[in-house]
Amino acid sequence: MIEFRFVVGDLATTSFAYSPLQETVFSLRCLHDPARYPHHRPWLRRIRPRLDSLDRELLPALIAPWLWVPDFLTPRPVRARPVFAEELDVVRRTPPAVVVSDFRATYRTGDALPPVVARGLTDPRAFLARLTDALDAYWHTCLSDGWWPRVQSILEADLAHQARVLAEQGAAALFSGLDPRLVWTGDQLLLMRSGDTAPWPSADIRIAGRGMVLMPTLFARGAQTVLDTTRPPVLIYPARGRGTLSEAPPPVTDQALVRLLGRPRARLLGLLAEPASTTELAHRLDVTAGAVSQHLAVLYDAGLLSRTRSGRTVRYARTALGDALCRQT
Repeated sequence: MIEFRFVVGDLATTSFAYSPLQETVFSLRCLHDPARYPHHRPWLRRIRPRLDSLDRELLPALIAPWLWVPDFLTPRPVRARPVFAEELDVVRRTPPAVVVSDFRATYRTGDALPPVVARGLTDPRAFLARLTDALDAYWHTCLSDGWWPRVQSILEADLAHQARVLAEQGAAALFSGLDPRLVWTGDQLLLMRSGDTAPWPSADIRIAGRGMVLMPTLFARGAQTVLDTTRPPVLIYPARGRGTLSEAPPPVTDQALVRLLGRPRARLLGLLAEPASTTELAHRLDVTAGAVSQHLAVLYDAGLLSRTRSGRTVRYARTALGDALCRQT
């Protein structure tokens, strides 16, 4: 069992964030064991030809047999929506001693270090440079263009949902919704073991005024955390809606809605039960962002959509009127 101990004020400093670097590192789990991540198969098929140009020796070795990764590769975000380059710069500044200790801790279950890692740890500074260069190339070659905009939209929708749960139902409902194994007692958050076959650690983690960050991911079956008590507390949990990553655009079967709005706008309205950006919708519909933007503007002006801005990104969702229209047709 893993225990997170809260004192007065700790819950008030608990916040949400997501991390493009975390999702980049965790996506390597797909290369290690694709059967665990069926929703990512379309993406894997697309990127396989590009993998030959990458560091094929090193990248798979970052994932241990139990799918663990060295903690320094997924630093806690300093803000809710960091960018990949900023996070990678944090990793580049990792002290060499931490690189060595984190890799040895990741493989401490008795599994031998992969040869590329064993060789690299003899010169951890040079190894860190090779590692971060490999991740940077992987991000730009396989993730940043077509994959990340869709993943980011799912993560944003998850954060919006969790904020509503916390506001309307409280902390106990929030935590149990992240993972049924999470139990909120009022001053403790307990992560209970339930049928896992992987090694199960135990820990007593004190929040102690440091704040906890809750982070959705598309690459976890249940909640997990960083067990190093010297690091700020983080709880990673499975994002809602991750199954939509492999969805094809839904057909519009209701002809009344098509006659009323036209097929493109009817399809957009159907997709927007959960918030999404213009870029995400364009990817899902396989059309240009400009075309999507024009239709969204019409639906927004008609009162069928709402929109919220986060940085440079605008996300749309159906209003109550839009929901009612979809239910009636």
